[in-house]
Amino acid sequence: MPTEAEIEKWQARLTQAEDALHELLTGAQVVRVEYDGDMQEYTRTTEDRLRAYIRELQGKLGLVRKRPRSRRVSF
Repeated sequence: MPTEAEIEKWQARLTQAEDALHELLTGAQVVRVEYDGDMQEYTRTTEDRLRAYIRELQGKLGLVRKRPRSRRVSF
């Protein structure tokens, strides 16, 4: 079970990442996201990595439910 401090940290990171995605989608050429002293740069060509990072944070916060895998039907 994550601590309240971890949840607050993940929420702050999620907000920053979502803001960066918004900037990227509205014309910014390069956006930067910082966490734990590390900085990542994203461009339109690496947008999918930024979206994956956002999904990862949403998962940690319980904001996204994983879809059940499709099941094979047999008769």
